[in-house]
Amino acid sequence: MSGFPWAAFAGGLAASAAAALGVMLVTFVIALGKGVHRVVDVAWGIAFAAVAVVSYVLSAGEGDDGRRLLVTVLTVVWGLRLAAHIGLRGRGRGEDPRYEAMLAKAPGHRDLYALRKVYLLQGALVWLISLPVQAAQYLTGPPTWWTWAGTALWAVGFVFEAVGDRQLVRFTSDPANRGRIMDRGLWSWTRHPNYFGDFCVWWGLFLLVCEQPAVAGATLVAPVVMSFLLIGGSGKALLERHMAQRPGYADYLARTSGFFPWPPRGR
Repeated sequence: MSGFPWAAFAGGLAASAAAALGVMLVTFVIALGKGVHRVVDVAWGIAFAAVAVVSYVLSAGEGDDGRRLLVTVLTVVWGLRLAAHIGLRGRGRGEDPRYEAMLAKAPGHRDLYALRKVYLLQGALVWLISLPVQAAQYLTGPPTWWTWAGTALWAVGFVFEAVGDRQLVRFTSDPANRGRIMDRGLWSWTRHPNYFGDFCVWWGLFLLVCEQPAVAGATLVAPVVMSFLLIGGSGKALLERHMAQRPGYADYLARTSGFFPWPPRGR
């Protein structure tokens, strides 16, 4: 395999950062018009898709065409599905309680605080977490078993996330389930099939660059940061603090794996 084109890769980093920032700034303007900042959650997946497309265009003539197309499609499919799911879930609703609580304590102008603490921060995270997606576009050799292993792990994650989200939507849309804890389907095997799916998706995308150890080492921070966000940051940990006082949730915690899927313990 020929050497990695570090100079070309570095040159594309600024453009991908501009793509992520552009999506977030446009979303900020939309949020001001709608009067709610929850729309930024829709922009999360769209920004990843934008970075992948920009990297694909800029890497033309540098990386293997098959791998370039593959990593772009995987990222865009994941990002747009997530954006559509979050958009439909939040349609017609007011502000997200997380953002309402944060902005209630904002020093100074609420919207400018949201711009700094939410939009710009998420744009920076998109750029950082997408480093393996950007780097994979510049790998020059043909796909190897690392590529197919990463694609398989991405597929497992995508199924967990999409199916888990769909199961939860169907459960919560039934008035008979109001106030009940979702503990069926994938949710009986893990308390967070959607977050576990995200975890697999981003470690799968990272595997696409592991055939070159130097590139893997340079981009390892991406899946590590995503894992922290999903498990200890704004994902699992935050949601479980919010759910802790709901009736029946303690029993659900006792019988259901906290993250990695595992057969439920006896009721």
